[in-house]
Amino acid sequence: MSTTAPPAAGEDTVLTHRQILTILGGLMMAMFLAALDQTIVSTAMRTIADDLGGFSLQAWATTAFLITSTISTPLYGKLSDIYGRKPFILFSIGIFIVGSVLCGIATSIYELAAFRAVQGIGAGGLFSLAFAIIGDVVPPRERAKYQGYFLAVFGTSSVLGPVLGGFFAGASSILGVTGWRWIFYINVPIALAAFLVVMRVLHIPHRRQDHRIDWPGAVALIVCLVPLLTVAEQGREWGWGDVKSLACYGIGFVGLVLFLVAETAYKDEALLPMRLFRGRTFSVASIGSFILGMAMFGGLLTLPLYLQIVKGATPTEAGLMLLPLVLGIMTGSIVSGQVIARAGRYRIFPIIGSVLMLAALALFSRIGADTPLWRTMLIMALMGLGLGGNMQPVITAVQNAANPREIGVATSTVTFFRSMGGTLGAAVFLSVLFSLLPNKIKSAYTAAGATPDFQQAARAHPDQLKAIQAASGGGSSGGGLSDTSFLEKLDTAISHPFKVGFSDSMATVFMVAAGIMVVGLIVILFLPEIPLRSMSAAQARAAEDAAAAGSASVTDPAAADADRSPAHSPTSPASDPASAPGAGRTPDSAPASGPAAGAHSAPAYSAVSSNGSGAAGHTTSHSDPAAAASNGGSGANGGSGHTAGLASGALAPADGTSPANGGGAHEADGTAAAVDHVPAHAVDGGAHEADGEARLSDTPPRHAL
Repeated sequence: MSTTAPPAAGEDTVLTHRQILTILGGLMMAMFLAALDQTIVSTAMRTIADDLGGFSLQAWATTAFLITSTISTPLYGKLSDIYGRKPFILFSIGIFIVGSVLCGIATSIYELAAFRAVQGIGAGGLFSLAFAIIGDVVPPRERAKYQGYFLAVFGTSSVLGPVLGGFFAGASSILGVTGWRWIFYINVPIALAAFLVVMRVLHIPHRRQDHRIDWPGAVALIVCLVPLLTVAEQGREWGWGDVKSLACYGIGFVGLVLFLVAETAYKDEALLPMRLFRGRTFSVASIGSFILGMAMFGGLLTLPLYLQIVKGATPTEAGLMLLPLVLGIMTGSIVSGQVIARAGRYRIFPIIGSVLMLAALALFSRIGADTPLWRTMLIMALMGLGLGGNMQPVITAVQNAANPREIGVATSTVTFFRSMGGTLGAAVFLSVLFSLLPNKIKSAYTAAGATPDFQQAARAHPDQLKAIQAASGGGSSGGGLSDTSFLEKLDTAISHPFKVGFSDSMATVFMVAAGIMVVGLIVILFLPEIPLRSMSAAQARAAEDAAAAGSASVTDPAAADADRSPAHSPTSPASDPASAPGAGRTPDSAPASGPAAGAHSAPAYSAVSSNGSGAAGHTTSHSDPAAAASNGGSGANGGSGHTAGLASGALAPADGTSPANGGGAHEADGTAAAVDHVPAHAVDGGAHEADGEARLSDTPPRHAL
């Protein structure tokens, strides 16, 4: 009994460059909003808190956004793998719009914190789904070029955020509305445009997967992360050994244990399948992203403070001074993307990027209060080049190694680890900074006390010395340092030692960040080089679906009987090996069969079972000589691989590639790599990187047509 086969693999999943750029435009608008929101709000938060009468509670508005955006990131990834990307990217944009409108009408700091939490739910999807969608529509080899634009968006937002934040916060009223409220209202028209673009042009074929949703894992993740993120933001104020902090540690640990139990019980249906970590690419990228996040966000957090406190820049001016960092990120990401697309190699870029970041952090530790600004900007450019060459190739590597049906969870997990690393780094480095600051300032004033200029200024302005003593005595929480605007009113000779003390404290922070980056560099050295596939995730999924439909269209009973047989059908070697392009053989495979009367025989291959063992392959005749499709056991389940006829004559992709995971052909799911941009099974009896160290086969994949 034959069934109608779906359209040819990749037939409606191959997009033109123009279509990709249109989709990219909508995604970039959405990501720009989420990235800009963090910097623009932080710049204006003091004005907002003063207007709402909640200055002492302003940190909760930031904490609420951080908690919901971080927790929702892996949820979006998993659910979009099951139900498709489009509904969730539209939902995330929609909820971000709702949250922005609500924040604009907030009348108290408590309302603002609650509405910022709503915004965070949307932002979590904007970050992770954008990269996943690009993974769906663009092959890994070309993907790096497009993902570089996303990093440019992050860099641009870091400059525009303080500029726009300072402008809106400084305006008492715009069109009859309080100036700072436009920080949120400005999101609405841009988000609506992004919503319409995505709704109109994003059409990715998706077949819903039937399996359970890991609600226990999601709840356990919330129980784990909410207290840990809360203490990361509030611990400096509470005290790291305070009862509230200890309670957060305990609850977070219990949540972590429950999460691991839930993920182990749900196996492949888990929110974060533990088997993904058996793949070296995924595990190295996750650990490396966590460490990179610590060094990057933690270290760079002090740069705007340095520019404002030591160099006397306003928030708007400080944002513009970060332009070399942005240009470095854009240059690094675009150059690495272009080279990856041409050479098909990505491993060298995270290594070079980590070395550049390490050098930049070490150089940052050498800048002081009197360092010329141009020298600091050169180091910013070096840091940007390192970031641009590091972040985007790592995501490309993970998506290339992942099962096309798990692009979402793989991408969101790496994003999640980077975000968690940044949160921890910010908490640790700010704590170190404000812990060192009082003693460093005291030492600087002691050294300056012997200079004639300082003695003369101290006699002329004794009140200014008292202001310095009050500000620098706040302890590890920052105390009186919450407002440093008084420095602008001090005599230069009196304020200079304060700036020296701050610079010395910041140097220690950068040295700690450099030490962490050394660990990150060592981790990145273990990132494997897997040749990049030439099929997008959507094409690979379409090819799998076509192969699955083809296996049900066998019309020859004899062929069906042969298919059920555990042994290969006796066939003779092909008279012309060149007549079967891509049909290679591994050491344990039989030669590919030549064509029989009016039918094509596909080369047999070994399907991957869940424990890495190979199952018997089979060959069957195809009712339509136009093409043959291959079908094997899925990576998680394995089983007998076989090929079957396609009644509709579905063709394999023109570039000679085959279904990317036709037989579980993915690092996390079953295979080690790809050869000539098509997945290649590892040898050694079907061993795969997820199950151990597999090596690349020297032959093309056996299931290629």
